[in-house]
Amino acid sequence: MSRDDRMKPEPVPDRSLHRRIRADLEERILSGAWSPGHRIPFEHELMTQYGCARMTVNRVLSGLVEAGLIERRRRAGSFVRRPVGQSAVLRIPDVKGEVLGRGETYRYELLSATRRKATRADHARIAVAVGAPVLALACRHFADERPHAYEDRLIALDSVPEAASADFAAELPGTWLLAHVPWHEAEHEITAAPADAKTAARLDVPAGTACLVIERRTWRSGAPITAVRLWYPGDRQKLVARFTPSTAAGPGR
Repeated sequence: MSRDDRMKPEPVPDRSLHRRIRADLEERILSGAWSPGHRIPFEHELMTQYGCARMTVNRVLSGLVEAGLIERRRRAGSFVRRPVGQSAVLRIPDVKGEVLGRGETYRYELLSATRRKATRADHARIAVAVGAPVLALACRHFADERPHAYEDRLIALDSVPEAASADFAAELPGTWLLAHVPWHEAEHEITAAPADAKTAARLDVPAGTACLVIERRTWRSGAPITAVRLWYPGDRQKLVARFTPSTAAGPGR
């Protein structure tokens, strides 16, 4: 290598192509087309397929390793791992499944979808930078034509840019996110709160009605994905958990 070659700056990866390659590979993994143990095409094969530099491919594969979707084995290649989000102990609730599981008819309604810049209140809620792009969604879930839950959701578009073009009038945001975006960490907060006038109107209950409020945040590789707040009329809800004692726990714990 000549001195002039050593002085040349490294090529800058094509970010739009990087996103497309990553989205293609993630879709094959998350859809099950590539099952756990499947070998990912070698770097040179992906370079040929997408007509890109090795740096771009390497960056995509490194990102998938960080996301827990693949593992790299020396001299053997890269292989699909079980997605971390599917094996996590914490289960992400499915509102539609809750309603159908009770033998009731389900209906969903998208009230609004607004792409905007994050405010200070958004930053406090989802840890996105003020001014960063977010998608704000308001939805209602019905059980036997009665409002079952009101959903107030923020999606961080820097982490999930494809959400900007998703049809959330036809597909539930939570279902779409679970199908398209693996998560590594989630936080649930469950409280009781009186419904303000706006929330009460959307739940068709009097203002001040006691509600069960479930707030959830999810992250992928430390980056925020979504924050959702679900309001349920309190008199129609109950929380049930069945569990067995840990082998490490003593009697009475």
